[in-house]
Amino acid sequence: MLYFTAKDMTDASRIARHLVGKRLIACANVFPVRSIYRWKGKVQDETEAAAVCKTRKAAVKRAIAEAKKVHGYEVPCIVSYDMGTALAAYARWIDAETAARASGSPRRRSRPPGPGRS
Repeated sequence: MLYFTAKDMTDASRIARHLVGKRLIACANVFPVRSIYRWKGKVQDETEAAAVCKTRKAAVKRAIAEAKKVHGYEVPCIVSYDMGTALAAYARWIDAETAARASGSPRRRSRPPGPGRS
């Protein structure tokens, strides 16, 4: 799992779409958050957006590096954590969507199982 914050919903969605497009994450849940933190000696209280991204453990380091590359913050919050036990079909879907595909291979269109797709 990967978690990051961004300046707003548009920016967080842009970063998430970039990571999905690179097959580094299978999906992301993007939502507004209020962040309170210290930056350069001052306490900040701002509205941002956060994304919780589903990925394989093997893809986390590449996903972090790619997110940093396209992120607008000087020092962005981009962290990972272990997913733990998941529904087996959902875990297989994450693996399939983040697996590297050979060039020219047909892309199978898939969706996460179940009505609550994220």
